[in-house]
Amino acid sequence: MEGLIQALKAYQSFNPQGWVAIYRLLPMWAGIVCCVLGLSLLLFGGGRFFRVVSGPVGALMGLMWTPVIAARFGLAEIDPRAPTVVATMLAIVGFVVPPAITFLGVGIPLGLAAGQLAGPSDFMLGFAPALIIGGLVGAILHRFVGAIVASIVGAWILVIGALAALHQFGGLVETMASQPWGVIIAAGLFALAGSVYQIAVRPSPEEMEKMRAQKERLRLRKAEEKALEKRWGVK
Repeated sequence: MEGLIQALKAYQSFNPQGWVAIYRLLPMWAGIVCCVLGLSLLLFGGGRFFRVVSGPVGALMGLMWTPVIAARFGLAEIDPRAPTVVATMLAIVGFVVPPAITFLGVGIPLGLAAGQLAGPSDFMLGFAPALIIGGLVGAILHRFVGAIVASIVGAWILVIGALAALHQFGGLVETMASQPWGVIIAAGLFALAGSVYQIAVRPSPEEMEKMRAQKERLRLRKAEEKALEKRWGVK
């Protein structure tokens, strides 16, 4: 477990080789589980299943952005436990209220970018409006943002799981893993396909609810018709 935690630190910096190398720490059964989970996120992750994604994404946001935001606001020395505490809180929020993570996930990067453009002295004047406006847009477009995020996460979990599951079958996996950009491009293609499917092909939650309601009305109507036929047939 300690080795896995150390490997995850590669995701705190731009390290494509380290991102891919994490598959070596996963046993075959874990790779198979990752493949199933990744495929599920690609197909259904933007709907109610998004809670599975928003919790870990919220935790990752807390770990990565708490030190950055603290530094931007002049809080150079913060409690080392603060990122972990924020990550835990955001993970809970993500599981309970997924749109809140969409709000922060879109709003915070835009706020940081706007604050950077505004300059150190006017950082708050750029950060706050961009955070609120960008976050609201992200929350309004929650289904689309959620589908894209879930597809990206699912695609990466799928390719890493596939590498872990096939790792013991020869040197082909090692050859593929030695070209991290090839793995990243493959994951990107999966993510693009998953996003298109969830946004353009798969019915929205509202449409699915309407279809379920129509099926329920049809079932009740058929039950009533059978009851009437049975009653009149007996007579």
